[in-house]
Amino acid sequence: MHKYRIEGGIPIRGTIAASGNKNAALPCIAAALLTEDVVILRNIPEIEDTGVMLLILQALGASVEKLGEHEWKIDTSSIHSSDIPAELSKKIRASILFAGPLVARTGKAVMPPPGGDVIGRRRVDTHFLALEELGARIEVQGPFTFTANKLVGADIFLDETSVTATENAVMAAVLAEGKTIINNAASEPHVQDLCNMLASMGAKISGIGSNILTIEGVKKLHGTDFAIGPDFMEIGSYIGLAAATKGSITITGVNPKDMRPLRVAFGKLGIRWTIEGDALTVSLGQEMKVNSDLGGMIPKIDDSPWPGFPPDLTSIMTVVATQVEGTVLIFEKMFESRMFFVDKLISMGARITLCDPHRAVVSGPCTLHGDKLVSPDVRAGMAMVIAALIAHGESEISNVYQIERGYENLVEKLRSLGARIEQVEIED
Repeated sequence: MHKYRIEGGIPIRGTIAASGNKNAALPCIAAALLTEDVVILRNIPEIEDTGVMLLILQALGASVEKLGEHEWKIDTSSIHSSDIPAELSKKIRASILFAGPLVARTGKAVMPPPGGDVIGRRRVDTHFLALEELGARIEVQGPFTFTANKLVGADIFLDETSVTATENAVMAAVLAEGKTIINNAASEPHVQDLCNMLASMGAKISGIGSNILTIEGVKKLHGTDFAIGPDFMEIGSYIGLAAATKGSITITGVNPKDMRPLRVAFGKLGIRWTIEGDALTVSLGQEMKVNSDLGGMIPKIDDSPWPGFPPDLTSIMTVVATQVEGTVLIFEKMFESRMFFVDKLISMGARITLCDPHRAVVSGPCTLHGDKLVSPDVRAGMAMVIAALIAHGESEISNVYQIERGYENLVEKLRSLGARIEQVEIED
């Protein structure tokens, strides 16, 4: 195990390439179960979460081969099990994504409750409701057990716009008999990537990118060679880092359409960027001033389902707001524990009032000072890294396993930008 030691107060500068979208890679890896043909996935980020998903495939009997950097060949023709190992399931919430494809492929899926970030209650009810509508029977005493003699298309209305529940429903429906309509579906870029991958395998899906997906079930899917898109969460994190350290950055491999919701939110903090082709540049000399609402009212940065501002970036925006002149309300609506990391920012010198589990008022700019920190989850952990890089003096961050689950080659990328960060081994 290791921790980060960071010397802050240095503006970052340089160019990096965007990693592949973690939240697209995870369902696409699970979707390889839907065919007995070979699947090749490209632009897969080399992070802890994707490694765990590939290990689960191997535990089920799949052959997994690394072809090159970020490229994997998956052959599921010899699947011999429908049971997800408990030691792998508890490491990652995305293990629930194997439910839909396993039921569609084998008629059964057995898994312990999934693990993942502790950011509040994270319902799995929507997954169950969607799969039950398609004909699956579910037992929740002990490990979750999904069984189905046959899946049949249905007109489904999801009780929440859940990304992973949408993905599970889509993966089950593509091999179900007849038509499925998924209403109130999530439409994030990673959901679109999964749907486009399935379409490249022969699935019949319409409405991709909207909140209503229509799926005509097919008897069989074939293999594919598919590249996932860039990780706009990572891109947003580095935009925030560049602005907060008063530095500059160019990020290549960006999908400009993914950046529109982020542009609105960062614009409220006086942060702008330019895009030429697939290269996004945050330049020196950002305004870094809160743009008040009409009448001088305090503006709000709040999250919502796509194409709203993504909830995974509210932690990042909270830290960035400490370096911006003015006052802003950060309203994280989805998870009741995600904002609890702000006590550490306050201990570093941030002026933040935590109104309740979902809302924090941030006033800036303020000087942060180095501190000893513990990463509670992927995004709050990255927010702490940004805070440490802003701060005067030295900081140490432990439990960085949580951060590295979502950010590829973080230390190397930060060093290439001039950040003073090192990994320090921790003695047991």
